[in-house]
Amino acid sequence: MHISNIFSNFAVELINFENIISIMDISVLVPLYNEAESLPALHEWIVSVMQAHRFSYEVLFVNDGSTDNSWQVIKDLRAKDEHVRGICFRRNYGKSAALHCGFQAVQGDVVITMDADLQDSPDEIPALYKMIVEEGYDLVSGWKQKRYDNKLTKNIPSKLFNATARSVTGIQLHDMNCGLKAYRQEVVKNIEVFSEMHRYIPYLAKNAGFGKIGEKVVQHRKREFGESKFGMSRFVNGYLDLMTLWFLNKFGKQPMHFFGLVGSVMFLLGLMAIVVVGGMKLYALAHGIAAMLVGVNPYFHLSILMMILGCMLFLAGFLGELIIRNSHERNNYLIREEIVS
Repeated sequence: MHISNIFSNFAVELINFENIISIMDISVLVPLYNEAESLPALHEWIVSVMQAHRFSYEVLFVNDGSTDNSWQVIKDLRAKDEHVRGICFRRNYGKSAALHCGFQAVQGDVVITMDADLQDSPDEIPALYKMIVEEGYDLVSGWKQKRYDNKLTKNIPSKLFNATARSVTGIQLHDMNCGLKAYRQEVVKNIEVFSEMHRYIPYLAKNAGFGKIGEKVVQHRKREFGESKFGMSRFVNGYLDLMTLWFLNKFGKQPMHFFGLVGSVMFLLGLMAIVVVGGMKLYALAHGIAAMLVGVNPYFHLSILMMILGCMLFLAGFLGELIIRNSHERNNYLIREEIVS
């Protein structure tokens, strides 16, 4: 399986992705950037958990263009453990890109994602696996109820961010952006993680029809090596991405329902305003009342502006409909089951 078929825009290096015939219980997917120091300890911890619970498994490391020796560490781990696989980007593309490639490559019935910085505990994997397999969840997100991050720069903004996300998406998760998650394989194969949308994977899954989304309190550990790769800008970008997802989900297939409606309302309001301005001028002339010229009346120009903007919005919706009708994904629907004769 050539990785260019998975994510053609990325140049990557691939470690031994041979076809696997046997069914695998768990795929552990670890996106990483400059985490060479923590990888050996994380790998050893994952292996000990897997062996203790007799899971068949793979560990897929996706190296997001690290500038340290993370890739060499992954190759060394592979040399010692055939369960290890890896993808290496030629440059840093971001966590969403790493997850997208990883999701397309994993083989396990249940996919566990976790960060590489040792702040996520592999000891949570068996319970997460059980919630997917035995309790029937499509996706289970971790909730780091007790955090060891800086309260001012991370905890408080994170709570505000998650409160907004719950309100907009309708998904009642306390920590939507938690890196520790478990998925049914069908979920990861039918969602596309792009841009910086890794923050909203539960929302992407919900929009794709996977509505049974659960939450589990998980352990949060202090970072042992290095420092966080995410700055405060992620909160601003996060809100913008959330609004993008909401809009695309609501109007992505029917842009005229938004642009056409808003444009029509603006045009009609502008038209009515012009009628009022003209009527007032005619009334003044008929009764000999002094009144300013229509051309210098500011309300006249505002009315014209509203009509022009209304027309532009309506045309934007119309063009959007033309694009959607010619899109190869216009009838892209997920089928859960099928009965055939």
